[in-house]
Amino acid sequence: MELKNRNIIIFSQMQFDGRLESTNYTMAKHLAMHNNVYYIDRPFTWKDYIKFKDTPEFKIRKPHFFSPANSIIQTEIPNLKIVISPPVPSINMLPEGKLYRIAVRVNELIVAARLKKVIKQLNIKDYIYINSYNYTYPNFHNLIKPVLTVYHCVDPLVEVYQTKHGLISEDIVVKSVDLVICTSRELRNNKLKLNSNSHFIPNAANITHSEKALDSQLPVADILSGINKPVIGYFGNIERRIDYKLLDDLLVQNPEKSFVFIGPVDIDYVDMPVFKEPNAFVKGAVPYEQMPAVLKGFDVAIIPFKKDEVSNSIFPLKLFEYLGSGKPVVSTDFNSDLQEFTGDTVAYCATPTAFTEAINTALKDTPQLQQKRLAIAAENTWEHRILEIEKLLALNLELKAGR
Repeated sequence: MELKNRNIIIFSQMQFDGRLESTNYTMAKHLAMHNNVYYIDRPFTWKDYIKFKDTPEFKIRKPHFFSPANSIIQTEIPNLKIVISPPVPSINMLPEGKLYRIAVRVNELIVAARLKKVIKQLNIKDYIYINSYNYTYPNFHNLIKPVLTVYHCVDPLVEVYQTKHGLISEDIVVKSVDLVICTSRELRNNKLKLNSNSHFIPNAANITHSEKALDSQLPVADILSGINKPVIGYFGNIERRIDYKLLDDLLVQNPEKSFVFIGPVDIDYVDMPVFKEPNAFVKGAVPYEQMPAVLKGFDVAIIPFKKDEVSNSIFPLKLFEYLGSGKPVVSTDFNSDLQEFTGDTVAYCATPTAFTEAINTALKDTPQLQQKRLAIAAENTWEHRILEIEKLLALNLELKAGR
C-alpha cells in the first residue's frame, strides 16, 4: 500500500534549522520525496523574537513573520515547504488551569489563521495532519479539518518545562487523533491506554550522511585537533539523559583515554564536575553537516544514558548514525528494545567496569566487525522507516474512508 502525491501538513516541536538533526524534520524530508509536505516551523514566541533578534535563525524568518502572502520558505527539496507563523505570546510561565488553556487556544488560532491562508493560497486539499511531538498545540487539528490526524510521539515528557502543561496537553492530543506513531515500544504501550490505534516505528539513521565518515579523503573535524588518542566520543545533546555518575567512574578508570563530548550543552549541566577532569573535552555543538568528520575522529562512540523510569522510552537517533559511520559502539543498557535491532554489534553495559571492558574490546576492532555494523545500519535507514510510516498512513486513510 503506497502513499504518493498526498498533501501532508506537519506541525513540529522542532525548528527546521535546528543545530542537530531531528527525527521530526528528517521524517518531513523523507515524506517529501513522494508527497507534498508543508512543515509548520515551531513558532517563535514574543520572548524568542526579542532574545534571538540578531541570530541567523531570526533573520531567515524575519521576512515571513508578518507577511501572510510570503510565509513560505522553499527548501532544497521541491516538495518540502516551511510555513512560518507570526510570533505567538509566551505562555508557559502561566499556571495550569483555565487561563493557560485560553492562552493555548489563542496561540492555536494565530498559527491556524496563517496556515489557512497558506492552504487557500496553494489550494491544498485532502491533507493529512501530523502533530510531530508538538503537544503544546493539542487541539490544533480541530481548527484545520484534515482527512487524517496523527500524533508522532518521539520522546517521553520528562523535563519540568515539558511536564508542567505537557502531560495534560499530550493526553488531549493522543485521545483525539486517528493514529499515534511512537518511536519506542514503551511509548507505544503507554499511548495504547489512551488510543488503541497506537503503533511502534523506531528511529533510524541517515546512512548516506554518516557513512561519509568512511571516506579516506575526508579530514577529521578540526574540533578534535590536539586531542590525544584514543578518542571515546559522544555526539548529541548533553542533558538529563546522560549518566554523569557513570562518566565519573569511566574517566577515573581510563585516564589514558580522551572522552570527547560534541553537542549543545543544557544550561543545567554546564558545570558538571566530570567535565573538569583532565581527560574530558566538552567542545560544544557543530553543524550536522560536520557529523561525519567528527565521527571519523572517534575511536569508539558511546551512548552513556542513565537507566531510569523513562529509559525504555528512548530510541536514540545517534545509535544508527554511529553504526552507519562504521564506528564501534558501547552503550549503557538503558532500553531493552535496542538489542533487537542491533544484534551483537553493540555492547550494552550495566556497570562502569563492564563499560570500560567493552571500550577496551572495541579498540581492537576489525574490518569484519565493521562490516557487520554497516550491515545492521543498512537495515535501519530512514528509507525503511518512512516506508513503514507511509504504509501505516495509507492504511489508516483507507480505513477512515471506509467508515
